[in-house]
Amino acid sequence: SFLPASTYTEIQLEQPDSGNLLTHSDCIDGNPDLIKPKKLLNPIKASKSHQELHRELLMNHKRGLSVESKPELQRVLEHRRRNQLIRKKKEEEEAKKLQCPFKKELLKRHQRLDQLEKEQEKQEDHAPEFIKVKENLRRTSMVTGSEKAA
Repeated sequence: SFLPASTYTEIQLEQPDSGNLLTHSDCIDGNPDLIKPKKLLNPIKASKSHQELHRELLMNHKRGLSVESKPELQRVLEHRRRNQLIRKKKEEEEAKKLQCPFKKELLKRHQRLDQLEKEQEKQEDHAPEFIKVKENLRRTSMVTGSEKAA
């Protein structure tokens, strides 16, 4: 009346459990002939640096020192190191930008043009208003004169 679902279950039902040397009762009884497996050590916890850090944390906890608060000297040194790294990165980026001679020349020309424009603006600002109006009139008269000729 009982029909197994697959051939695997048929094989399991037909084979006796004689091939299994270890039984559940042997494990519970603590058979002295068996070698009991040891728990593997965590390589991180076994490392000397981890043990020292753990010891230091325990000591700080006993003293009541907060883990978050660092000594002032250590904070200042870390801040300086961080600033130095930022400065180095900026300098490297600027050096990369200026490596190409073509880019250097373009930058120089751009700076010169900016200076010339600033100088012209200063000269125009110092000139009296009637001179500015006269220059504007000349420009408009030249434009209208060239339009009449065409």
